[in-house]
Amino acid sequence: MLEENILGYWTGLRDPAGGFFGEADFRGAIHPEAPRGAVLCARIAWSFSASYLSLGRKEYLEAAVWAGDYFLRHFIDPLYGGVFWSVDASGQPLECKKQLYAQAFGIYGLSELYLASGEERYRDAAASLYGIIEKHYADNAFGGYTEALARDFSSLKDMSLSDKDINADKTMNSHLHLAEAYANLYRVLPSEGLRKATVPLLELLTSRMVDQEGHLLLYFTKDWSPLPCRPSPGHDIETSWLALECALALGDESLFEELRPRCRRLADAGNTILRPDGSLEGNPEWWVYAETVVGNLWLARCHGETSARERAEATLEYIFNNLVDPSGEWYWSLLPDGSPDRSQPKAGFWKCPYHNSRMCLELLRD
Repeated sequence: MLEENILGYWTGLRDPAGGFFGEADFRGAIHPEAPRGAVLCARIAWSFSASYLSLGRKEYLEAAVWAGDYFLRHFIDPLYGGVFWSVDASGQPLECKKQLYAQAFGIYGLSELYLASGEERYRDAAASLYGIIEKHYADNAFGGYTEALARDFSSLKDMSLSDKDINADKTMNSHLHLAEAYANLYRVLPSEGLRKATVPLLELLTSRMVDQEGHLLLYFTKDWSPLPCRPSPGHDIETSWLALECALALGDESLFEELRPRCRRLADAGNTILRPDGSLEGNPEWWVYAETVVGNLWLARCHGETSARERAEATLEYIFNNLVDPSGEWYWSLLPDGSPDRSQPKAGFWKCPYHNSRMCLELLRD
């Protein structure tokens, strides 16, 4: 699945002029004129870098460098620093809003690319983004980080991540992936300052951001008052293992043990939508299926729950039989009748090789 269905498909989206094309429709037809997102580019760099580190295939490193160099040339703001949200098909800045989420994925992709390539320019760029986040986004009064800023790092009225998200001062999702990015950067440039920035993020994610039922709260005001929203079981189970992985990256055994019961509760909350046949209630997007597999693998690894491995296997089998498109990549989601949702793209701002390639790599580790 990893090499033929996922990475093989994304290799075909490589633009000979630089980077990767920004969109392909349901049938796989590439839209070369489509805008290109920073998150997509950074996730492609991470996916090929991590796959190279696992499998050692030179073409994966070449693809990772192709994405990483494009990211450095076009998504890093030469005037103020930080990461643009999007560029047009020619690589010119399009949406100059600077989401915390995009800065985090810049760090995540570039730090992984440094691990794969040893090229210092990727490490240095990731470290620069870390400094920018701590300087401009950190909330010294209430803790945590601001969701988004303008190009010059002034404040914004609309900080929403997408048209599906609430306009909130702080979000669970951005803090989750900032923790993931910081922990990965710690593997590259360990420092006490970076550790001290990462540990509070993990504490926030597994305590303050969790409701009485064990689900993550998703949106907050500046002073951490939660905003009404529906639970997101996919984020529950994703966080349940990512937080533990971050603690391991920090080499902090006591933190790992502190987080473990909290993460178990999050995993249980995420599994509330999992059916015995491996399907998920509510027809969620593809990434929730991938995270459900990984979350249950970690339940078996770190919590000794034998039945969790069986759940992971059932979900993986369901993915193979229903979500995998034989022509390449996964469908976005399934409709209530079980057919693929043909209204959504194969590749785009939010359809990346990150969740499903990461799932495959976790399975290879198992």
